[in-house]
Amino acid sequence: AGIHRHIVVVGYQADAVRQELEKRDGNIQFVLQEEQLGTGHAVQVCRDALAEQLGPTVVVAGDSPLIQPSSLKRLLDHFDQTRPALLLGTLCVDDPHGLGRIVRDPAGAFVGIVEEKDASEQQRAIAEVNMSTYLFETPDLLSALQHLSSDNAQAEYYLTDCASLLRESGRAVEALAVLEPCEALSINNTEQLKIVDDKMRAMGYA
Repeated sequence: AGIHRHIVVVGYQADAVRQELEKRDGNIQFVLQEEQLGTGHAVQVCRDALAEQLGPTVVVAGDSPLIQPSSLKRLLDHFDQTRPALLLGTLCVDDPHGLGRIVRDPAGAFVGIVEEKDASEQQRAIAEVNMSTYLFETPDLLSALQHLSSDNAQAEYYLTDCASLLRESGRAVEALAVLEPCEALSINNTEQLKIVDDKMRAMGYA
């Protein structure tokens, strides 16, 4: 997708992850997340590495291996045109159960992300979902990371909170439904691992 600098956050079994990824790309910069305190915390530990970053920062989840370069390119092209503080890559799915819904106003502008447990019946009917694919203006990302709070049921720092923090500070946040169905596949258990493995083989990745 034209992204040449890669920072990988490692924590659980960090040495094994490093060894495996270094076989594929010797230019990866690794950052250790000693405690796993949420998605926002995983990016917070990269603040020093991002301090002098020029241009936007793309943040994706490590358990979603079918992220498509074409989707990232579309996001980058849109970002270059509008330059928001944050652009979310989203997806419309038939079954959004368990996923954060993208809420928009009557004009179609992004309003926020509502997790299923907090969603109203009307919001649960929304098909557009957050897939943890983010494109930040780097200074805005670093600013938002400073204000994340762990005052929630999980006592974790959530990267999704950056969207509301940036909007509250008057910065533009947008969402673009450009992701493909295969990008919704993530790995949290052995059953999902088999599904993703079969899909990757069918797509010619293995």
